[in-house]
Amino acid sequence: MTEAGLRRKLDKAFLLQAVLISVVAALSVYAAGFVLEEVLVKQALRKEADYFWRHYDRQKQFPKPDTLNLTGYLGALDTGDGIPAELRDLGPGFHGQSSAMDYSVVYVTDHANQRLVLVFDGVSVNELALYFGLVPLTVVLAMLYVGAWVAYRQSRRAVSPIIKLAKAVHELDLEHPDAAAFDAGAFKDDPNEEVSSLAAALHRFAQRINEFVDRERAFTRDASHELRSPLTVIKIAANMLLSEQELSPPARKSVERIKRSATDMEDLVGAFLLLAREAEQGLSRELVCVNDLVAEEIERASPLLDGKPIDVQSTADVTLVMDTSEKVLSVLIGNLIRNAFSYTDEGRVTVHIGDGYVRIEDSGIGIPRQEVEKVFKPFHQGHSQRRGGFGVGLTIVRRLSERFNWPVNIESQPEIGTRVTVQFPGAQSEPLAQTA
Repeated sequence: MTEAGLRRKLDKAFLLQAVLISVVAALSVYAAGFVLEEVLVKQALRKEADYFWRHYDRQKQFPKPDTLNLTGYLGALDTGDGIPAELRDLGPGFHGQSSAMDYSVVYVTDHANQRLVLVFDGVSVNELALYFGLVPLTVVLAMLYVGAWVAYRQSRRAVSPIIKLAKAVHELDLEHPDAAAFDAGAFKDDPNEEVSSLAAALHRFAQRINEFVDRERAFTRDASHELRSPLTVIKIAANMLLSEQELSPPARKSVERIKRSATDMEDLVGAFLLLAREAEQGLSRELVCVNDLVAEEIERASPLLDGKPIDVQSTADVTLVMDTSEKVLSVLIGNLIRNAFSYTDEGRVTVHIGDGYVRIEDSGIGIPRQEVEKVFKPFHQGHSQRRGGFGVGLTIVRRLSERFNWPVNIESQPEIGTRVTVQFPGAQSEPLAQTA
């Protein structure tokens, strides 16, 4: 695409140059002919006529003009004797004549009952235009075209390395960048020093991308094991403590909080590792029923209610099915549901599934208008008095929504509640009766 575009522009530029040269050449030929006929020839005929009449007044036998290019005829004004028949009816002034005689310019003047007809040979006019106009112009045009062709070839040669670099950049695979494609050695014979410098810079850039990709893969691999392993140990230990009968109610409550925090951290680590991936090649895609996933996330987040007088409802107009990663979808919806549970002390939390969207509405403390956009910023906590959050839940939601093209809209009023709507373009909506 880049190669064709750059070369096409170059071809168009030189073609336009050739057309302009041709147009200017044609106008120049026309202008030369006009100047030759309208200025030089006609002016010469006027002077010849004036010259003849001045001498004719002094000497009636003064010879009529008769040269290689100019022929004069003198005759009586009333009879036209001495003037060829095809010229007798011409009035005073200039006339363009085209006939078997190939007259080009005829000039007629009257003086003392005599008429002088001067005929400038058309063949001579054409020869003059050819020798003094067209031939030099042809030589100049040939030189211009040859120069333009040489410049075109040099330009094509100059842009070829740039086209090669652009093609290599276009085909660069960021997952497996090939630094050899920008090896400066391939351009060492090119006289353009800037191209060699650009190739060397791109070569270093590709090498750094390779290093970054290797470090990212090593981090995600190590983090997946090193971070999740201790969280798993914490959860197992918490389950063992909860199985103890002698555990006091305050201690049991603390252990449950530890287990819940460990689960939240595990989900948070999974979300971070997911966002750390540049591509989606490692994500498994499958048909996911959003209705079932919402029910699971409500169940998982239910410990956050902690006995609060909150009525949780899950309603649906349709069965929403998506071809996506179940893990990604659960991270996004789970964060929104946990956020609604955490910031609602009493009242209701409603999760509604509609045609292509999921809406989560609560009667919690709400968000001031000036802070609605800030809640998507990392580590922003609009209500610092709330404990247990990390300030990154909605940041993860925004990043996932942008990455997977799931628009998120937040409407909120303080002390009234918050409504979050997530759109899912491309999701399939089926009637609820089909779920039976």
